[in-house]
Amino acid sequence: QVQLVQSGGGLVPAGTSLTLSCVASVRNPYRMAWFRQAPAKEREVVAAISSMGSRMYYADSVKGRFTISRDNPKNTVYLQMNNLKPEDTAVYYCAATLPDGVFATNYMDPKKYAYWGQGTQVTVSS
Repeated sequence: QVQLVQSGGGLVPAGTSLTLSCVASVRNPYRMAWFRQAPAKEREVVAAISSMGSRMYYADSVKGRFTISRDNPKNTVYLQMNNLKPEDTAVYYCAATLPDGVFATNYMDPKKYAYWGQGTQVTVSS
């Protein structure tokens, strides 16, 4: 059983930056991703990263502003969020899954991820 513990988040003005962190309870060969869910909306992928960090994928809405990275010796994945916008307001979740299938085609599907963090609120004021 893998536990994911998130930190970071909060209330910030538009145009500023935040970094979210997610620490796994076990050595981390997992594919990792960050999802977000705004009120009355479906959970959507924000960014994903392969198990060795060689491939990253981003939602179009965050390309050029957000960066996903990982530090495997620390069992940690990060989401650096720059130039935040009010539409980035949501609860953010980290997720993990063992490598299975073609990541480039399934990273967006929340059903592909077996483990989830507790969620972190990010609120961006205009």
